[in-house]
Amino acid sequence: MGSHDGEDEELPPPPPVPPDVIPIKAEDAVGESPANHILKPKRLLMDRPGIGRKGQPTQLYSNHFKVAVKSTEDVFFHYYVNLKYEDDRPVDGKGIGRKVIDKLQQTYRAELSNKDFAYDGEKSLFTVGGLPQKKNEFTVVLEDVSTGKTAANGSPGGNDSPGGGDRKRVRRPYQTKTFKVEINFAAEVPMSAIGQVIRGEESENSLEALRVLDIILRQHSAEQGCLLVKQSFFYNNPSCFVDLGGGVMGCRGFHSSFRGTQSGLSLNVDVSTTMIVKPGPVIDFLLSNQNVNDPSRIDWQKAKRALKGLRIRTTPANSEFKIFGLSERICKEQTFPLRQRNGSNGDCDTIEITVYDYYAKKGIDLKYSGDFPCINTGKAKRPTYFPIEVCFSFVSYILSNLCLLNISCISYSMGRLGGAVSLSH
Repeated sequence: MGSHDGEDEELPPPPPVPPDVIPIKAEDAVGESPANHILKPKRLLMDRPGIGRKGQPTQLYSNHFKVAVKSTEDVFFHYYVNLKYEDDRPVDGKGIGRKVIDKLQQTYRAELSNKDFAYDGEKSLFTVGGLPQKKNEFTVVLEDVSTGKTAANGSPGGNDSPGGGDRKRVRRPYQTKTFKVEINFAAEVPMSAIGQVIRGEESENSLEALRVLDIILRQHSAEQGCLLVKQSFFYNNPSCFVDLGGGVMGCRGFHSSFRGTQSGLSLNVDVSTTMIVKPGPVIDFLLSNQNVNDPSRIDWQKAKRALKGLRIRTTPANSEFKIFGLSERICKEQTFPLRQRNGSNGDCDTIEITVYDYYAKKGIDLKYSGDFPCINTGKAKRPTYFPIEVCFSFVSYILSNLCLLNISCISYSMGRLGGAVSLSH
């Protein structure tokens, strides 16, 4: 069409609306779908056409074990756990949480309605049914807590040092710690969510319900004294160890998790392996790690890197600490301030004494560590020193110290380890 005098001709009328179509007003359409709102298409999972029936059925053995739940009517109550020291400092040491919660359960069992706990070792705790109160505060006192804290006087080992008046302190709770524990309600997790997963129905609580079952299994492993690494557990049994050289051993264990499958709820168990420091005297570990046969040939800079973060026990008190580093001087020259009582008036004097002389005064004869650096389990500004010969490593997994072995040695050893692994029922 053309135009006359700059004016457009009128457009033809719109076509008639079919009788089976309901028209929508323009303003209604704008109100339902704003210009800046993008409508997402609704997508549904495609239905499975069916299960194959042709061919010969074959039974296979797998690492999935069918699990039956006695009752799906139960409800797990999720609680948030907050642990603090007596002075309100947060508890950050690994492994202490389980000790505190176990002691709390023993001490306040009646107040907790005899409930059993499933605790993940950090911030989450679950019970079957709720506790009497939604907000709970408890005070827990633990004896012989191995936290690796420095002593007030800065002496080697502090109150766990042997001999003389210290022996009296050893016989009573010399490392008693007081903790404040807050257990506050967070959410409910119905077990019926597991049934919904099995039936293929979506549920916002399904993953949380499976997580509760995983935590229960993990708690059971912890009660058996297993070494826990996330969802894997390793038995402290020499039959599970394989020597990899360099003071490091491979430890065989299992990784377990609950899964919702087409056949129902199953427990998936896989073989797992972690690396641990060979238990024994720390000096033996360094000799093996550096492949030398004489302590005088140890490279102490390398030793410092290899030992940092390693958990040890010290004799004779069998206290547990984490290594921070090494002393700057050898044991015979490294000094620290020691507070001593002056007479019967209760006043204290501070003297400087070497670590070697301190142990000599306590009747402990150091055979070889006098000429080597001390182990520091404190901090840079508040060190706590131990002669190396009173320090012993125990089973603890290696997370970051894979530099203890070179890559080729690890690859060879892990390949040899894999052939030795078998899953036993």
